[in-house]
Amino acid sequence: MTKRRRMSGFGDGSKAASMLHISHASLGQSYPQHCPTLQGAGNGQNALGEPLTIREVSEMLGCSAWTIRQKYIPDGLPHLQSGPAGKLIFFHNQVVRWILRRQTNQHQP
Repeated sequence: MTKRRRMSGFGDGSKAASMLHISHASLGQSYPQHCPTLQGAGNGQNALGEPLTIREVSEMLGCSAWTIRQKYIPDGLPHLQSGPAGKLIFFHNQVVRWILRRQTNQHQP
């Protein structure tokens, strides 16, 4: 009985990844929650801060997630949205800067 060779040339497929020099460690992301950084941020730290969920931002501001969506996002709270109906992502340092700007603007005549 002769062994059939696949059209791809990889034989039975059991060693296909090793033939392509692909290691299992290089597949996919090792830290999928990794957030973007700005080049030149001090000491290589993330200039945006840690990513936050809407629930974490609402706890930080002492309000509900509904208030975040209905009031603060339209007022300019910085966020990212993964798609038209996607998850909202906030970054700690951006939220803090937004709060400080609002507080400064409220105290000026």
